[in-house]
Amino acid sequence: MDERAAAWFARRTSTARDWPVETCLDLKARSGSRISVVVPAHNEAATIADVVGTLRSELVHQAPLVDELVVIDSDSTDDTAAVAREAGALVHAARDVVPELGSHPGKGEALWKSLFVTTGDVVVFVDADLTHWGPHFVTGLVGPLLADPAVLLVKGFYDRVLSSSGGPPSTEGGRVTELVARPLLSLWWPHLAAVVQPLAGEWALRRALALELPFPAGYGVELATLIDTADRHGLDAVAQVDLGSRAHLHQAVHDLAVMAGELLAVADARSPSPRGLDAEPTLHQYVRDESGGRWRSRPVPVVERPPAGSLARQAGTAC
Repeated sequence: MDERAAAWFARRTSTARDWPVETCLDLKARSGSRISVVVPAHNEAATIADVVGTLRSELVHQAPLVDELVVIDSDSTDDTAAVAREAGALVHAARDVVPELGSHPGKGEALWKSLFVTTGDVVVFVDADLTHWGPHFVTGLVGPLLADPAVLLVKGFYDRVLSSSGGPPSTEGGRVTELVARPLLSLWWPHLAAVVQPLAGEWALRRALALELPFPAGYGVELATLIDTADRHGLDAVAQVDLGSRAHLHQAVHDLAVMAGELLAVADARSPSPRGLDAEPTLHQYVRDESGGRWRSRPVPVVERPPAGSLARQAGTAC
């Protein structure tokens, strides 16, 4: 492993056990920080109540660590918004946030829009489809940010539990991470090779950093944020925390292929020698169906939102 990566791992890696809620509360009081937790959601009515309800009960009521608990509903067609609101979250439809800026489908778009409706000095992102997790995900992520002003971005990592029908759970989840993201970092950004989960959906950053970064509208947002933060502020601006294990719903391989395409586009745009891509790249997939088989073409989302802070400055408003 790259010597810089190995040294960084020893210096900037901790575990959630290092950041109990009592420690985080003390650090928060000393720093005077406000903490916003954002849950992006698309058709997650089955799991959103547990995520929101648990965080509200344990980190808003029992321990006043979280100041804002916000769900950004990304064009759900089920009852996600209503369920999240009933569980106690403040819910915004992504398309209704700064509507004059338009709207794109995708996770990164929801995270970017959240910057316009939250006020926390620290912003924590937590996925909505978690089924094996705990509030230590949040305390673990905010701890390094509250303790060290030099830390700007914290990535969670964990064993990705994959449940298959008829078989025992395994830790072989994170297929796009292991087959695409980590090889990309090892080859093009070896100093980041010790980041265990570059695509982790659980991460936290300072608002000031979030406002200066571009946000890909799709699934490339986590990889882009990691690369851009290290590039602009140095490797020690990034930390990571072992959160134990995590389970969530898993996608079909053809859907993962689109995610992989987004990551390759993000990496290409930031690589030392970008090749450049078509304005609207397309992924071609062969699909078996009742007629035998057919080709399907799917667009690869490559839209990137500009830094939210620059838009706010142009409009003369706060963000």
